[in-house]
Formats: sequence, C-alpha cells, structure tokens
Amino acid sequence: MQEKNLTYNDLPEALSQVRKDISFIKQFLIENRLGQHPDLNSWMNISELCNYLPDKPTKNTIYSWVQNRIIPFHKGPKILYFLKSEIDAWMKEGRKNSSIGPSIPPENHLKTNKKIKK
Repeated sequence: MQEKNLTYNDLPEALSQVRKDISFIKQFLIENRLGQHPDLNSWMNISELCNYLPDKPTKNTIYSWVQNRIIPFHKGPKILYFLKSEIDAWMKEGRKNSSIGPSIPPENHLKTNKKIKK
C-alpha cells in the first residue's frame, strides 16, 4: 500500500480516519477478550469453585480438602474464598498443599478417613 504525503489540508480527514480505526480496534479487542481471558484475580465462593474445577467435586469434598490443607483457600468471616489464580496454579502444579499449612499426603488421607464396616 502506497502512502501519500499528507498536507495541512488533509489533516482533518486523516485524523478522523485514525479516530475511526482506533475505535474499531478498541471494540474488536473488547469483543474478543470477553470470556476468553477471565480475570485471574477474581474470587470464587465454594459453589463457584465446584463448578470451575474440571471434575466438579461436591462441596463436602472441597471442605475436606480445605480441612486437610490440600487446596489453597482464604477464610473470611464464616465463608471460604478461593482466588482463581491460586486455584489455576494449584491445578497446573498438581500441588497437594496450601500455603497456609502442611498437607496430608493423599494416600494417608484416604487411609485415615476410611469408614469401618461393621
């Protein structure tokens, strides 16, 4: 594409075209960014976490993971919060502990929580 030399008289039209192009680019970025790159610093409650995790665990499973410090969490007044970026990192690393405290290895967790059949 060949560029023409702009004159002073061409500036209003050129500026108008630049503004249209910028507006188009901004709109394109907004439309294509939504839903594809969710906010990594967003907070989830336990229900949202259950739906977010690939295996869709139950709330009781999540509570068990929290109790045994298996999953990263933050505790608010009477409610648990989970930071999406920490959950993503935990899933990628296959991490079995929280930064809050020590973890029980999964094999020991299963051994200690077996129900005794009568």
